[in-house]
Amino acid sequence: MSAHRWTRLCVLGFLSNSTVSAPSARKPVSKIQPLLWRNGVGLARRYCGAGNNWLNNEAVRRHLNRLLGEYIAVSSSLQSEALGDSERRTLNRRVVELSSVADTFQSCELVLKEMAELEAHLQSASDGDKQLVELLREEQHEMEKKLRKLNRKLIQTLVPSDVHDDSGVLLEVAAGRTTGGDICQQFTREMFEMYECFSSYKDWDFKVLNYTPSDYGGLHHAAVNVTGQNVYRWLKFEGGTHRVQRIPEVGLSSRMQRIHTGTMTVIVLPQPRDVDIAIDPKELRIDTFRSRGAGGQSVNTTDSAVRIVHLPTGTVAECQQSRSQLQNRDTALHLLKARLYQGTLSRQVEERHTARKQQMGTRSQSERIRTYNFSQDRVTDHRIGYVTRDIKEFMSGGEQLEQLISELQEHAETEALLELVKNTKESHHADGSHA
Repeated sequence: MSAHRWTRLCVLGFLSNSTVSAPSARKPVSKIQPLLWRNGVGLARRYCGAGNNWLNNEAVRRHLNRLLGEYIAVSSSLQSEALGDSERRTLNRRVVELSSVADTFQSCELVLKEMAELEAHLQSASDGDKQLVELLREEQHEMEKKLRKLNRKLIQTLVPSDVHDDSGVLLEVAAGRTTGGDICQQFTREMFEMYECFSSYKDWDFKVLNYTPSDYGGLHHAAVNVTGQNVYRWLKFEGGTHRVQRIPEVGLSSRMQRIHTGTMTVIVLPQPRDVDIAIDPKELRIDTFRSRGAGGQSVNTTDSAVRIVHLPTGTVAECQQSRSQLQNRDTALHLLKARLYQGTLSRQVEERHTARKQQMGTRSQSERIRTYNFSQDRVTDHRIGYVTRDIKEFMSGGEQLEQLISELQEHAETEALLELVKNTKESHHADGSHA
């Protein structure tokens, strides 16, 4: 609670002959009691929302209490003068690792205590003290928002972050099949523009590597390089099949005036700065051809388009963005390396077994993840059951898209926490059986 708010509450409390307690102070390390999940879980669950199933999980609470107990024990051990330099360095590293969990836990505990005090004051306040009640409810609302943020932060401190979260990405959009007409190509263009706007909204660089248009202003395929802060963290959940349901506005199928269903695919590949894929030139087949366009002046009259095939894996990349064959060749090679790196990464993910659950399907980019129903003005994300209205606003690539991705991140972090606790529990059981 801020000092200014507390002062106002004190004044109003004095005028109404009620008592307002001072904000609780942070406990010293040795006084941390990992009891939040026994005594405060009901209150935490009430204000954090029913969607936070991890608050109900006894294994999560035991895991958290175990970490806090370890933090207290290690902090106490560091007070000993008998420690050697090597042992002290090891313990210091562990304290640093656990301190973020302990600090966030303490913050949650303090907020819960303050909220309990506010609840008591609200119940004891008389109906005549409207100004005091209004101020208490205002403070309660602020504390609820603060607790939700701390709840999210606590999960993040418990779950290891993705090593690629701060990487740029290679983003590809490709039109799929449709039950009629050109809506896939039109929808693919709109999706491309949505991600371009979202990149501008997040202040990222959006560099077009390849853009293959279709008739009636649609888009067959495009590839872009997106760089900036935490790009992969924000875009990795966009990979997959996106479905559209609408009455086409242009093209042959627009004459039928009935709802058509189509799909397009988004592929998101991380682009780590310090990784390079070595490719033997003898393993490549390079073909050139005339670029395809929507017709007219956009059709190239020279063989400037380039297709590169990696013979050992059959991976293909092509580019026809530039009139320069050399530039297209460099871009196609960049795309090929990104896809080969993704193949290597996918194999590593499969070996780790739990990564698919932790990534919540982001590696499996063939699954249908979202439906855009234009007739009902509704967007539905099937992974978490998230529904939002106003498709036009959503596809402007601003706050609504950011909110959905934030919900996906939170869900994935919670799933990863439950998986981590499960693995930790199995590991402890295995250690106990061998003992």
